[in-house]
Amino acid sequence: MSFKDNIKYCSRCLMPETQEGVSFDDLGICTACQSSEDKMHIDWSKREKTLKKILSDAKKKSGNNYDCILPISGGKDSFFQAHILTKIYNVKPLAVTFNHNWYSETGFYNLQLCLEKFNLDHIQFTPARNLVAKTAKESLKKIGDSCWHCHSGVGAFPIQVATKFNIPLLIWGENVSETSGRDKYGSSKFKYDKDFFVKISAKKTPDQMVTKNLTKKDLFPFELPSQNEVDKIGCVGIHLGDFIFWDDEKQVEFIKKEYGWKETKMEGTYKNYKSVECIMAGVHDFTCYLKRGFGRTTWQACQDIRRGLLTKSEGEKLVEMHDSERPEALDYYLKITGYSEKEFLEIMNDKKVDKLKKESLPIKAKKTKHVEKLIPHSEQIITKDIK
Repeated sequence: MSFKDNIKYCSRCLMPETQEGVSFDDLGICTACQSSEDKMHIDWSKREKTLKKILSDAKKKSGNNYDCILPISGGKDSFFQAHILTKIYNVKPLAVTFNHNWYSETGFYNLQLCLEKFNLDHIQFTPARNLVAKTAKESLKKIGDSCWHCHSGVGAFPIQVATKFNIPLLIWGENVSETSGRDKYGSSKFKYDKDFFVKISAKKTPDQMVTKNLTKKDLFPFELPSQNEVDKIGCVGIHLGDFIFWDDEKQVEFIKKEYGWKETKMEGTYKNYKSVECIMAGVHDFTCYLKRGFGRTTWQACQDIRRGLLTKSEGEKLVEMHDSERPEALDYYLKITGYSEKEFLEIMNDKKVDKLKKESLPIKAKKTKHVEKLIPHSEQIITKDIK
């Protein structure tokens, strides 16, 4: 691809300088690769003791209440989190789901399986499909991404539940230092607070998303509690990846073998376990490709190169094969938003990072159809085949 000559890439993996927040050392090694090296020198047994202390204190304070909030989608990370909390540390969490309303059949199955296997009490919020469609349309213009409502809701809803139910501890999974290239272990650059997901992914507050078609009342479900409400309960969030050695490849193998968690065919990549709960993951990753010049295959190949599962040249071949694929899910996105494909591509062209402004990124039609379909609400009443 022609733009490769204009972009700086990590000397070790395939991470480009167009990745948000990434930096390179004097040897040209990206932040994510540096972080993966740092990870090997961390005293994880010491960190686990800190985790045990946090959980022990939470249990003492909770009394008859839940020990913590477990934000959960049924995806690979939250499924593993549920295992760690309930089976290893005997914690009683309240599972909380922001349902993006784009659940796939496989994703819905995995969520119900998680609730059954770990005996979890559960609260779920699902925004109306029409509201999702309107926010998805505005999201493209505001942040160059189809998924503002999910980025925002995933951050806001668990804290809303925490303040209303007086459950101060929220426990997340993978931390931002693990793979994103935006931070390193030991840094406090992205310390969790109530605005964490606004800074990391949503980028815009509900007030900033208001238009003539999206009112403050429409966007109320995405409002964060006030700082006073958060401070009143002493709300704290942690990532398990800061306290235990995080390896999502092995974790996926474990939950598949131990609990029957299911993968599915994902668009725009060669792996089948990331974001299986969402039919729109392919559109999300495609927008990243269009504005930053790389998609999910680059991101996952970088991880596999660091793990020693791929050579750099093998990763490059996979990137050439998948990153530029037009996802079938784009058809659904265009349908619900009313955009033409030309309008979609024009908006994304305006969102390109400066390094790519003059580049024409190749787009190729996908040869095989995506197997997942949006699960109708009528079928969300019951999940079949859970044993």
